[in-house]
Amino acid sequence: MTDVIETIKNLFFESGFYKIFSDFTGEGWKVLVMLAIAGLLLYLAIAKKFEPLLLVPIAFGMLLANLPGGGIFHEEIFSGGHVNWAMLSGTSAAVEGAEGAAAVAPGLFDYLYLGVKLGVYPCLIFLGVGAMTDFGPLISRPSSLLLGAAAQVGIFVTFIGANLIGFDLKESGAIAIIGGADGPTAILTASRLAPHMLGAIAIAAYSYMALVPFIQPPIMKLLTTKKERSVRMQQLRPVSKRERILFPIAVTVVVALIVPSATPLVGCLMLGNLMKESGVCERLVKTASESLMNISVICLGLTVGGTATAAAFLNLRTLEIMLLGIVAFCIGTASGVLFGKLMYVFSKGKINPLIGAAGVSAVPMAARVVQKVGNKQDPDNYLLMHAMGPNVAGVIGSAVAAGLLMAMLGG
Repeated sequence: MTDVIETIKNLFFESGFYKIFSDFTGEGWKVLVMLAIAGLLLYLAIAKKFEPLLLVPIAFGMLLANLPGGGIFHEEIFSGGHVNWAMLSGTSAAVEGAEGAAAVAPGLFDYLYLGVKLGVYPCLIFLGVGAMTDFGPLISRPSSLLLGAAAQVGIFVTFIGANLIGFDLKESGAIAIIGGADGPTAILTASRLAPHMLGAIAIAAYSYMALVPFIQPPIMKLLTTKKERSVRMQQLRPVSKRERILFPIAVTVVVALIVPSATPLVGCLMLGNLMKESGVCERLVKTASESLMNISVICLGLTVGGTATAAAFLNLRTLEIMLLGIVAFCIGTASGVLFGKLMYVFSKGKINPLIGAAGVSAVPMAARVVQKVGNKQDPDNYLLMHAMGPNVAGVIGSAVAAGLLMAMLGG
């Protein structure tokens, strides 16, 4: 009987309940707060449909990582911005040979996180995005590239602002990329430049992407007149198959030569698109756009959520990241619209400046918002395909901007 009681006592002392409430005034309350935040994100993803494909695994990853005693993720394995391979191996000899390394039993997320740390998941997701993307509107109107570039202004303005308020250069670059409204790009950049802020940056990026229909319209209406919003644009010219095949090859070569550090993201994006447009890789296109992409999204979401522990998330810096992220996104939207107004002037009223708002990389949500705002002004005005040009240009632009930041800051 004594043995049974002792066993029950040991089970209780090893339970998560004991670990939370035995140190409630220390770390215990923080664990409960993180579990509540994970529950809120799950509610937003499931009930409100805010980016559910990624917020569900992110929120559940956060939930798993913050449950005490699970040992599913060990931040110390990735301390110092690099992988402590000796600790990850889990063997006594390796652990003893690692300077300052404590003996840990690596958990599931420790292994899955390698795909984030080594930049595998974001590139595989871009491969799938490329396989689903139609670059026809961009090829038909190459000037859309300028709108995609203009919308990246928010990234660089926020980079300067973040540095001025106390973030170091690498942290500022990781935060600024939120303005590109591209989740995989933000995650890759953060994992290279500021891995300790990865969870907060990922949650901010995907939250604001989900809020595109609420954030962008007020800015678009504020910066344009009724006359500008009513502009009906000429139908896009047809794009030949030869152009569609040559485009991804040309973009890859040009971007790789100008910004080599952007090659992995842009290269995977363009490979996916080339497989789609070639018409001879149907099986590969289906795998890239469905199975492979879905697996990558699950692994990416779980591990990114796993980095959002109480120690990394519950601090003033997280609030500052969230605020700077929304500033970056708003500036990106505004700069795209303002450049659209410039094109409206030079085209003598043939370009609707609303399409500039689609220059951020939230595909295809930003383009749909442009259609909705334009349609409210003129029910017979159809801007969706015109907005898709800047929208896909924004995908390329955000990847190039990320490459520039990583090249400049040593990521």
